[in-house]
Amino acid sequence: MTDTAARAADPVKWLDAHGDALYAYCLLRVRERATAEDLVQDTLLAALKAADSFRGESSERTWLIGILKHKILDHLRRIGREKPLDLGRVPEESTEDYFDETGHWQQPVGDWARPEQALEQEQFWKAFNECLGRLPERLRMLYALRELDGLETQELLETLNISTANNLWVMLSRARVHLRRCLETNWFK
Repeated sequence: MTDTAARAADPVKWLDAHGDALYAYCLLRVRERATAEDLVQDTLLAALKAADSFRGESSERTWLIGILKHKILDHLRRIGREKPLDLGRVPEESTEDYFDETGHWQQPVGDWARPEQALEQEQFWKAFNECLGRLPERLRMLYALRELDGLETQELLETLNISTANNLWVMLSRARVHLRRCLETNWFK
């Protein structure tokens, strides 16, 4: 650990300084308070054990969230082995009305023409989290891991036990359509 990193890394202050951010990050992905608390605690313990490896090349929070992300993925893999996730069947529907031949939205979404303004508003994130929470568990996890965490196709297939990439893309498409509908109803009025 460099001198700069040693001064920056202060495990005594991690919970106060980063606990709320870690918990919010985790809760958005696992949706269970007790599980989120456990995963944050596991993250802080793992970080404490690995504090010497923190080189200060990123912020403490970024480093801790990176550890938490791996803890969440391990958790999802573990529960995937223990019991299959509920598919949360969403009624089949055609996406022809929503997407053009290149896969882009045919009609822009309400105020999304100015995303920088909408994304800065706390109310948007409240509505987004509420809409995301309404998705069936598997679609919610898939959407969060792909769109919020940037996981690649192969890692998603393995983590969520999805049989084919085609199934994954169909599920993502359904999640996006339902999120759009919910946001149009609850945010873009």
